[in-house]
Formats: sequence, C-alpha cells, structure tokens
Amino acid sequence: MTTNEYDAVVVGAGPNGLVGAITLARTGRKVLVLEAGPTIGGGLRSAELTEPGFVHDICSAVQALGVASPAFHDLPLAAHGVEWCHPDIPLAHPLDAGRAALLRRDVAETANGFTEPDARHYRRLMAPLAGHANQLVATFLSPIQFPRTPVVAARFGLQAISSAQGLARRRFDGDQPQALFAGLAAHSIQPLTGVGTAGYGLFLGLLAHASGWPVARGGSQQVANALGAVFTELGGEIVTDHEVRDLREIPGARTTLLDVTPRQLLQIGGAEITGRYRRALTRYRYGPGVFKIDWALNEPIPWTNADVRRAGTVHLGGRIEELAAAEARVHAGRHPERPYVIVVQPTVMDPSRAPAGSHTAWAYCHVPNGSTIDQTEAIERQLERFAPGFRDVVRARATMHTAAMEAHDANYVGGDINGGAADLRQLFTRPIASVHPWATSIPGVYMCSSATPPGGGVHGMCGLHAARLALARDR
Repeated sequence: MTTNEYDAVVVGAGPNGLVGAITLARTGRKVLVLEAGPTIGGGLRSAELTEPGFVHDICSAVQALGVASPAFHDLPLAAHGVEWCHPDIPLAHPLDAGRAALLRRDVAETANGFTEPDARHYRRLMAPLAGHANQLVATFLSPIQFPRTPVVAARFGLQAISSAQGLARRRFDGDQPQALFAGLAAHSIQPLTGVGTAGYGLFLGLLAHASGWPVARGGSQQVANALGAVFTELGGEIVTDHEVRDLREIPGARTTLLDVTPRQLLQIGGAEITGRYRRALTRYRYGPGVFKIDWALNEPIPWTNADVRRAGTVHLGGRIEELAAAEARVHAGRHPERPYVIVVQPTVMDPSRAPAGSHTAWAYCHVPNGSTIDQTEAIERQLERFAPGFRDVVRARATMHTAAMEAHDANYVGGDINGGAADLRQLFTRPIASVHPWATSIPGVYMCSSATPPGGGVHGMCGLHAARLALARDR
C-alpha cells in the first residue's frame, strides 16, 4: 500500500463500509477497504460460538431492513449466494396464561387475532402504511428532503411523533395489540414514554407486513460475503486484520470513508479535528447496551403457545406496563428483574444452521451502557416463564456482555448496537446538525457508520449516502 496508489480508502468492512466502497468502485475508482477484524461483516458476522456445527449470528440476525433497503436492491446479492428465509409468522409476543399476539405478513390476518374494536383499529393503523411501504422506506432511508409522497409521509409522521405507550393505549383496548406494538417500539432502545418512539413501532411493523423479517440462509455472514464479492469483482481490494489507529496511517487518497462512530473518529483523527466539529463529536451520546446469549438446543424452544414455535422473532416482556417499566429502568442505569428480551429462532426458517434434529436460538436484553453484569439468569427466567422446560433443551450457551460486544465491533461503544442513542433529538442530528452530516471537518474525509443518517440497522444506506456525497464533491 503506497501513497496515491488508491483513489479511495474505506475504513471498516461492515455493511455501511462495504456499500460505500461498492458505490465508489462502480465509478471506476480504485478502492481499498481496511478492516480491523479477521473477517469482513461488522454486525453481519456469523460463527460457531457454542459447538461445532451450530452457526450463530454474532450480532444482527433478522434482516428486515436488508430485504427492504434500496442500497441492497441495487446489488446482485442473490447471484452471490444470498437467500432470504422467511418464517410462517414474522413476530410473536407471548403473554401469560398461554396467550400470544401474532404479527403475520397479512395485515388483515394479524388484525383477526384481536377482538373488536382493536381488530378494526389495527387495520386502520397499519394497512395504509403497509400499502405504501416502498415510498415510506425510500423516504425515511434517504437524506433529509421533501418526501416524494407528502400525504403518506405526513400521515405516518403525525402518528410517529407520539410516544409508543401513548399511541398503543389510544388505539387499542386489549393487552395483546398494546403489547405487540410496544415490543416493536422497544427496538428503539428508548423509554416507551419518549416522544417519537411510536415511529419505531410503526416502521418495523410496516416492514414486517410489506417485506417480512427473514434471515439469510447459512447466517448473516453470507450477506457480508456477498457484499465483499460484489466489491472485489469491481476491482476493489480488502485487507483484514488491519486496525487504523491514526488517519496518517491510511494510504494517501482523494477520498476516505470511515465506518466508525464519533468516539473512534476523535481518536484516529487527533489534532486534525478541530473547532465546532470537534465540540459536536464530544457531545455525541451513546445509548444503552445489550447482553446477548446464543444457545445450541437439542429441541425447539417449548413455547406454551404452539403458534410461537412458528415465529422467527419473539418479544418477551409481558404486558405494555411491564415493558415500559423494564425499559425505563434500563435508562435509569439499572437492570430490570424482568427485562424486555428479543429472541430469534433462526432454525425455524433455516435448518442448515444446526445438525439434523438440533436448533439454535439467540437473544438479548437491554442493559445500561458499559454494564458487565451477567444477565443469563434474567433472560432465561423470561424464557421459562413463557416456555417452561426451556433449560432442559439447552445443550450449550455462549454469552456476550457489553464489553465483549464492543470488542467484537468497536462501533458498539459500551454495547450500544445502534452506534449512538436514537432518541428524537439525536436521530436527525447524527453526528451533527447538518444537511451533509456524513462530511467531517477534514477535506475528503467522510463518516459512513450508523452514527450518521439514517442510523442503525443493516441497510447500507449510511455508506451509500456518504459515498454519493464524496463523489459529488470530488467532481
């Protein structure tokens, strides 16, 4: 790697860095990707974490945004082995006494699981959004601009600005739709009383109805490998096990994309980052972290409700009041006794991830940023609550607290898998308030991580927007 050998250098081979690199390489530029880890993928990596033959996704498993992302639509991922596997039921939310709220692909079928008037209210809420999913996804994954379908966007926005708890209670009387919506919104890793948290529930719900919540056959690593293959076919070069600690270590190039968050940028940028931009980066806030468990199972999880056994994703936490209390406790810096838990059952839709007759499962709960307290007992207690006998089918487990998550991916500062708090104030000012938030104060250097719009999730759009801005300015 010599000076001026490359037109562009990308630091970090997560989905955003790889999409950014592909976007640059498609213009004929010679692009180098530097990755600190031994393999590419960032949050898309998979490994045999428990026992040989059991493939686990280390972070991201369900690719709701992957199948909906405009950045991925434009790439020949299927030609490089990506196959999306959909469960019969995208999402289940079990309640006590063997009941469960089920989110099915069809809005009407989902509504039919509720009593009136909740069924009617669910159809009125979700059917118009799911019917305009492509326009809404394009709007909310794009740079700030006037929406292409302003009426649809306005309808979404007027409801999204509410708190998740407020919208659920206004719209629904029964505990099933209330809990289902609250569980969707809790992916925001924000208190459910927070302004704008309803938007997360609406967006994830419309994605489930419109495009599903699938996994990639063989593990999320397959998506990363496909992105890497597309890039190298364009003449790109990837170097792994190469950690960048200082911008001056990077080969000279007209354009540099950094798939890092503000804390790492301040470290590697050093004295080159000055003034207002430096002050803004130092004020950037990170959210709560996660504690994660992967299980190798002898049998499927023995859910009390048989329909839950067919779901790809399961939200645990009970009624809306319990969910809200658990998330509020995390944001107060404490650990809930009954945490909100996201469970994924990959082998429900992709049996290839485990030896014949065996299964894998994956779960995490939210914890205060930087917590290293073992939450295995709290998570498995929630599993036993809705699936008595769960521990009897566990053959092996692997756990990761927040420090382990950050060691896996430096962008998960304190275990924050969103790359920064995603409350309403910071959602639109990531990492600074600017019409070009991907540009740094250093000419030719751009940030393309989930700390930039449109934020967290496996969609590659942060890399796409950063690369397009770099190309426009380079011209």
